[in-house]
Amino acid sequence: MKCPFCGGTHDKVLDSRPIEHTSAVRRRRECFSCKKRYTTFERPEEIFLMVVKADNRREPFDRKKIWIGVDRACRKRPISAETMDKIVSEIENEIANEYVMEISASTIGEKVLERLWNIDLVAYIRFASIYRKFGDIDTFMEELKRLKKEYIKRQKIKKI
Repeated sequence: MKCPFCGGTHDKVLDSRPIEHTSAVRRRRECFSCKKRYTTFERPEEIFLMVVKADNRREPFDRKKIWIGVDRACRKRPISAETMDKIVSEIENEIANEYVMEISASTIGEKVLERLWNIDLVAYIRFASIYRKFGDIDTFMEELKRLKKEYIKRQKIKKI
């Protein structure tokens, strides 16, 4: 492992723990050269999966694209980086378990929306506004109305 501060290659692992619901491991390390501490995340090698876009183009699955979308939706919201990483890892694991060679980009988008719904409705709307490409204010308002109805419905179910 290379120290992000001094570039040293000798360190020691201070703490190692699995990240919930993922196959990733979080490690706290200390560099022998500069004595600074840093965190690394280790994951199994990425899955070979093709994502089918709306125009039928195919491109390799890229976990970072999901992370960027989730990060943008959650920016300035009370959502930790750990929670966002958990969302991305859950989606990645679910895809790996369900799909063999290809998955549509829309399926990935729906999985992101499903998780954001349960965490933060503002982040959900932010992601939906990009993902669903609201063309005008009326389309956006229809989504807000649908969201409000669904929210009220789920609140009633929780009370029962």
